[in-house]
Amino acid sequence: MKTLIIAAASAATVAAFAPAVASAQVSNVTGYGSVGYSHHDLEGADVGAIQGRLGARFGQYVGVEGEIGLGVLKDNLSVGGVDGEAKMNYSAAAYAVGFLPVGEKADLYVRGGYGTTKGSVTVPGEFNRVSGESWNYGAGGQYLFDGKNGVRADYTRHDFTDGGGKADVYSVGYVHKF
Repeated sequence: MKTLIIAAASAATVAAFAPAVASAQVSNVTGYGSVGYSHHDLEGADVGAIQGRLGARFGQYVGVEGEIGLGVLKDNLSVGGVDGEAKMNYSAAAYAVGFLPVGEKADLYVRGGYGTTKGSVTVPGEFNRVSGESWNYGAGGQYLFDGKNGVRADYTRHDFTDGGGKADVYSVGYVHKF
């Protein structure tokens, strides 16, 4: 069911920008990818992930992107006075992106989308899988050193739909324009 929701959200994102895609000339569509690290501040646990993104930009101002993060940093926590461990297995999301060029090689951007996060919490004698669906939104910037390769940094808020709280996600990484 959750996979179906993400697929529907991805399709809705693409459909929302179909008019822009249809009116864009083929030469105005560019692709990009990034790889980096993201720190997830999840109300009570701080975990980290290696994150990859692929996107398409339609002209100067509009794009779509997908991302996946694989958990690499666990956090110790205390549940009712009992020490345990929190771990993120993975996160995945699809976004609509609005770009604002601020120079020949620099952009600011905002993005909004929908995603899913899966992880676990372990305390002595008990293992619990945790997961949540979220509406995500944020902003950031990127700078391309040579017009193709650069750095990207952003902040994204995850508002979990199932009463699972919020997460603040800070990301930094290498970006390449195709």
